[in-house]
Amino acid sequence: MPARRTTSAVAGLSAVSLLALSACGGSGGEGDPDAWVLNGGVWPVVEEDLDRYSEETEGVDVQVESFANDVYKERIRTAVGSGEAPTMIVGWTGGTLLEYIDDGYVVDITESTQGLQDRLIDSVAANGVVDGSTYAVPMNNMQPVVLYYNKQVLADAGVEVPATWQELMDVVPVLEEHGVHPFSLAGNSRWPYLMWASYLTDRLGGAEAFEAVVAGEEDAWSHPAIVEAMERCQELVEAGAFDPGFASVAADQNEDGQLVADGEAAMVLQGSWVYSRLLQDEPDVVESGDLGFTTFPAVEGGEGEPSSIVGNPANFWSISADASEEQRQAASDYLEESLFNEEYVDGMLETGNLPPLTGLEEKIAETEDQEFLGFAYDAVQEAENFQLSWDQAVAPSQVQPLLENLEKVFLQEMTPEEFAAEMNATQGQ
Repeated sequence: MPARRTTSAVAGLSAVSLLALSACGGSGGEGDPDAWVLNGGVWPVVEEDLDRYSEETEGVDVQVESFANDVYKERIRTAVGSGEAPTMIVGWTGGTLLEYIDDGYVVDITESTQGLQDRLIDSVAANGVVDGSTYAVPMNNMQPVVLYYNKQVLADAGVEVPATWQELMDVVPVLEEHGVHPFSLAGNSRWPYLMWASYLTDRLGGAEAFEAVVAGEEDAWSHPAIVEAMERCQELVEAGAFDPGFASVAADQNEDGQLVADGEAAMVLQGSWVYSRLLQDEPDVVESGDLGFTTFPAVEGGEGEPSSIVGNPANFWSISADASEEQRQAASDYLEESLFNEEYVDGMLETGNLPPLTGLEEKIAETEDQEFLGFAYDAVQEAENFQLSWDQAVAPSQVQPLLENLEKVFLQEMTPEEFAAEMNATQGQ
């Protein structure tokens, strides 16, 4: 494998989705764009915007098809690798974008999206920049991982929201005594494990700990902060912090978020997209004011900044090299002339989602969800570091071993040292 480059935000941020102008033409005309999008959350707003763009733009008819998150991930990699990718490919940037660039699957869109780039928050936009050129631009909401909690559940147990790691460990037995799970965790989906591992690593060792992994340094997974993060994850399991059946809980159906909404669990560490899902599926807990949110606790003695966050800054559009010239032009025109138009931005804010644009303070203050959106907006702008989700930041060949080995850590089937050794073996593959 050639030496890997990094985005200008190193282990920065990222996202998922996809407006695909299929090189095969889809169900529209030969030069018409196709769009694959995801289900739930902000995605209906994306579909509506694509439909509106088709209606208002002569000669353009975007064909839209939606997928569940995991199904999309499987289909897009197959489509890109077979030369049948949609014209506009949505991804998480990170290692996958680097692979796309190295293999010539996507094109440079620096000049064609300059006007759009001038409106974006730099720390988010930087994740689509590689070696000084833009290959992807954010297309939906910023997605920091936050700690959600049920205020009534905590109040009934007589505990405060934990601000430090020791406070977090102290509330676990208290909540258990009151018959609720301290935290819900969607172990069936595996990737929620990453949120605990990445936050702990960042709090313990700072951004440098995982940047060494992204850079492909030898034995980088053996960094003391990563090993200790795995130890603390296992301490949580041993202390009974999670529902004993966490390995069967799935995130795609928002089951972990619903456990908190229903009062069966006190807290959940999840992405900002959970807010919009709860707004849609469990509006009562949001409207009642019982849903709280805060940053991940500080870790006493750690080298990381408590302001740092992890997650996906947004989902990003790239343009396929397999698309025709006509399709590429249609995609570029959409990105430059229509993406984040006023209706699109308002639609995102109305559904509890936060666009990665500068100067949104006044619009946020006018929304019904100003408390959450203002919290998330400030968290992104004030963050010392925004760590891209590990499964997006690493090389694609490492993703499956990472998820499998991390699952073994949480299930107590692998020691932290064994995890590090197994992951070190994947470096450079």
